[in-house]
Amino acid sequence: MTLPISLALTAAFVGLTLFAGWRGAQPPDFAKGVRMVPWRGVMLLSSAGVVVMLVHVVNLLGFTTGR
Repeated sequence: MTLPISLALTAAFVGLTLFAGWRGAQPPDFAKGVRMVPWRGVMLLSSAGVVVMLVHVVNLLGFTTGR
């Protein structure tokens, strides 16, 4: 993956993390019914994606993060 694509994907993961964090913090509205999307789980998985993509971007910039 090239650097611009990696940066765009990282920004998308950051945006999804922030959006899911905001939605997960909203109080439940029982009049509408149960939530069908587990927003806290989405936030957790997308934040893990941010970490993976940041390591990938650092590797693309020339730093060695592994052995």
